[in-house]
Amino acid sequence: MTLSPKSKNIYSQITSETKLGDLRKMAKDIKKDHELAMELWSTGELLPRQLAILIMDKKLLTQELIDQLDKDMQRHELEERNQLMDWLMANQLAKDKKTLALIESWEKSPSALQRRVYWYHQARLRWMGNTNHTNTEELLSLIETNMADEQPEVQWAMNYTAGQIGKFQEEHRDRCISIGEKTGLFKDEIVSKGCTPCYLPKFIPIEVAKLNK
Repeated sequence: MTLSPKSKNIYSQITSETKLGDLRKMAKDIKKDHELAMELWSTGELLPRQLAILIMDKKLLTQELIDQLDKDMQRHELEERNQLMDWLMANQLAKDKKTLALIESWEKSPSALQRRVYWYHQARLRWMGNTNHTNTEELLSLIETNMADEQPEVQWAMNYTAGQIGKFQEEHRDRCISIGEKTGLFKDEIVSKGCTPCYLPKFIPIEVAKLNK
């Protein structure tokens, strides 16, 4: 896509030194501009695409468009495409009833990124304080049955969901810890000082202790 003069001007302001906070300031000035967002997205670069996500019109995010964005993300390395999809979820998809309904339909999506969003959304509901859900038993059963065979990006989100359930819902805590023991996922992960490991038998007690402080 050929960039318009407006897009070229915005694009020229984004450098390797640009931080996410800078992108948010730019987005606040631009406000919603879906056409500009699509032009910036067409650059194929991480930072312009992150700005594009911030200024998209969520009412225009159909399943068809999300599938195309998903396809475009596949050209990025794993960490970047996860970052883009998580950014899209947090800044757009989770903020509209229509797109939330799409997220709820992605548990069996053929797209690993969309399955990741489904599970990350379930975790996010819980760490944002809403633990009154009727699907917790179903989620844990799916995690126990399917997590070991999932793609890495989905495994992380499923594991994180189990971690949040174990953290906030004491009646499921032992089961969630047992899931971590059985799968062994992230058992050998090395984390920086002060960071919580993803391995459920470590993650859950640490996070519960934080709640009880």
